[in-house]
Amino acid sequence: MDYFQIALVTLEATIRLSVPLILAALAGLYSERSGIFDIGLEGKMLAAAFAGGAAAAVYDSAFIGLLAAIAVSVGLALVHAFASITQRGNQIVSGVAINFIALGATVILGQAWFRQGGRTPQLDGDSRFQAVTLPFAETLQSVPILGPIYENLISGHFLLTYFAFAMVPITWWVLYRTRFGLRLRAVGENPGAVDTAGISVPRMRYMAVICCGILCGFAGAYLSMAVAAGFVKGMTAGKGFIALAALIFAKWKPLNVMLACLLFGFLDATAILMQGHALPLIGEVPVQFMQALPYILTVILLAGFIGKAIPPKAGGQPYVKER
Repeated sequence: MDYFQIALVTLEATIRLSVPLILAALAGLYSERSGIFDIGLEGKMLAAAFAGGAAAAVYDSAFIGLLAAIAVSVGLALVHAFASITQRGNQIVSGVAINFIALGATVILGQAWFRQGGRTPQLDGDSRFQAVTLPFAETLQSVPILGPIYENLISGHFLLTYFAFAMVPITWWVLYRTRFGLRLRAVGENPGAVDTAGISVPRMRYMAVICCGILCGFAGAYLSMAVAAGFVKGMTAGKGFIALAALIFAKWKPLNVMLACLLFGFLDATAILMQGHALPLIGEVPVQFMQALPYILTVILLAGFIGKAIPPKAGGQPYVKER
């Protein structure tokens, strides 16, 4: 395999691995911009992956599975919203509780319903998302350089992949060019001023948390019905926490979120590619070291290169209306 093919395979894997991170990080962006910290991204993704895989297996429809994934994720998001906004509870504790509930419930329900050790049945055909071939992909296949790039990096991805990357400019437009986005950012910075203007702070935060739940639903559905053919125990494998790291690394900005997630995806793809291979003068690099690189790189960059990451001023603080 020549260097061009290696680069092509690595970049294709980077895109594939970064999609759930982008969706989850954008989900956290909506929530945290409104002042609600959400450490439960991992749990919502995992529950959505299970719900999507289970519904798709039962009804033999990927889109029904997607709706089930979104519904379950939004349901957990509303639980977090009720605990954090209505009851003014600790947002970190609520998020951790959601993670534990999802981790245990998915295995118990999977075993009770399907008797496959917590897995869902294998998905195929209409029960999972298929890769989309864009126009002229086969025609341009023989064109040097441009043909393989178009065929492998632009075409041939899942529908949810294109949705994830489209959500980056959409999220930017919503946050910075719409009245909803202005109010959302204001609620996260100064909820008292927003309340004085006659805008309901709890309502805005509930809407933000629902947006978070919807995007986590898409991320979970992508894991169980696109890149994999069904749900397996713990299939999120910490992606929700990596998305949180990417969100902080990106300073809560949509475009930076995408670039940070692509960086994490690239490191994961490199780790997979380097398994069993030796580097000149170094030898074989342990896979565990490559898997730890995203976290190591995040600490280094946050500590010395991108400066202090300042979250929304009202983040993590329950709002009490002044009388």
